[in-house]
Amino acid sequence: MSWKLTLPCTRAEAEAIDAAEDFGIDPAPVLMTTETVEDDTETWRLDAYFEDVPDDDAVAAIAALVPSAAGQPPTIEELGDEDWVTMSQAGLDPLHVGRFYVHTAAQAGDAPPGTRAFLIDAGRAFGTGHHETTSGCLAMLDGLGDARFGNVIDLGTGTGLLAFAARELWPDARVIATDIDPVAIAVTADNARLNAVDRVELVIADGALADAITDAAPYDLLIANILAGPLISMAPEVAAIAAPHATIVLAGLLETQRADVVAAFAACGCTLAHVDRRGDWSVLRLTAGAERYIPTAPIDPKGRDGWALDL
Repeated sequence: MSWKLTLPCTRAEAEAIDAAEDFGIDPAPVLMTTETVEDDTETWRLDAYFEDVPDDDAVAAIAALVPSAAGQPPTIEELGDEDWVTMSQAGLDPLHVGRFYVHTAAQAGDAPPGTRAFLIDAGRAFGTGHHETTSGCLAMLDGLGDARFGNVIDLGTGTGLLAFAARELWPDARVIATDIDPVAIAVTADNARLNAVDRVELVIADGALADAITDAAPYDLLIANILAGPLISMAPEVAAIAAPHATIVLAGLLETQRADVVAAFAACGCTLAHVDRRGDWSVLRLTAGAERYIPTAPIDPKGRDGWALDL
């Protein structure tokens, strides 16, 4: 059997939920947010899908994600023997971004001509591609498709989608996908097999300082779709593994956080080249300095907790 817990929420809460890495529930439910009244920022819905009936702690953890629903009892319903992950994704439309077509198992149909289809299901890791940050990264990478890159790294790969897109665009490049979460790396490996993606190296790592990452540096394309706080904290170590004039794609940050993220990377010699704003979110493309950055002080890992997220 499977179970669904439903609470009302706002758009702001829905976007914050999409950016959360740890719900404090084990095993973690699949969360879906839905606009219930078109163009109404206050009328959204949160559905949490559980393998077992949620206990009081699980209910409290989900309720804490949506403060606007305080005092409203959740709706909890038994779903029977249906595939609850498929059900949770039934409302997601396939995503067509440039040369990429991203869909879930619940979505049948042929990909548009000239696109590379990726089957990415939600579940144990984040990154179906439907959040503005991931779709924005796909669009940013697609726009760079005519450039030449030989050494690519995707920091916080989630489901592997952005690393797979890089492999498709630059088939001769070395592509490394990293994540702090071993589950995300296992999911990426499964998705690589499912989508017939080869030659993506997988690394479990906290930040960008692991030997497997630094030994392969410098990188001429770096992708980090995580969160603003960790991006700021990691700026020196990301800049340190970037080649001179490397392209750096950053996402997972709200537009209100953009200035702080840009400032952190500017302090490491990187300059802002382009911004793709999508709703309240921004995707940034920066260019590394003309000389490889060497940190002037020991790198402080503070703020990395919860950085592994590909939305």
